[in-house]
Amino acid sequence: MVRLDETPVEWRVSQGLTDYAEAVAFMEARVLAISEGRAGELVWLVEHPPLYTAGTSADEDDLKEAKFPVYRSGRGGQYTYHGPGQRVVYVMLDLTKRDQDIRRFVMALEAWIIATLDTFTIRGERREDRVGVWVKRPDKGAGVEDKIAAIGIRVRRWVTFHGISLNVEPDLTHFSGIVPCGIAEQRYGVTSLVDLGLPGTMDDADAALKAAFVSVFGPLADR
Repeated sequence: MVRLDETPVEWRVSQGLTDYAEAVAFMEARVLAISEGRAGELVWLVEHPPLYTAGTSADEDDLKEAKFPVYRSGRGGQYTYHGPGQRVVYVMLDLTKRDQDIRRFVMALEAWIIATLDTFTIRGERREDRVGVWVKRPDKGAGVEDKIAAIGIRVRRWVTFHGISLNVEPDLTHFSGIVPCGIAEQRYGVTSLVDLGLPGTMDDADAALKAAFVSVFGPLADR
């Protein structure tokens, strides 16, 4: 998915907690500007206060308890959680400059996450029947797998937005208010870098994400 002319992508990291509605409004404006040629591509890293988002395929029954504000989202997918300790990465790329293949784009996002996890000696895996990146947990029992990163995107005029979330050190009990991504089977849960015994910081995760992005999508330009 490297850009055909290899124009560097802007890489921006916001400190503190970013309001979700404000983030969506910013993305909407930026995607329009990218599609009209008034702005360049952007990868934006944020943390949100605790909240749930409902994707376009969300089942109301999967909201078990609204512990936090619930936002309707235009991204694909079902219910997910965002909160402190989770790195949310909004990916605004122009697929007309890369490859106009949404499935391939999603696979590239998965490859990016898997390469990031390799930095921490974690084997992340994709699943054909489950979106996101998963980690086998033999310590919890045979066949048990936990999701460590979620993917939910939208594409408008071939410009992507929304993106991925990587669990670094969120409060995993906050996921209990929803059926994450509509997957109710008890052998499929959620995990994080810290839950897996890796006391990495958000800065460590950002550095790994940055290096892996270049290997999958091409060069970056820091803001």
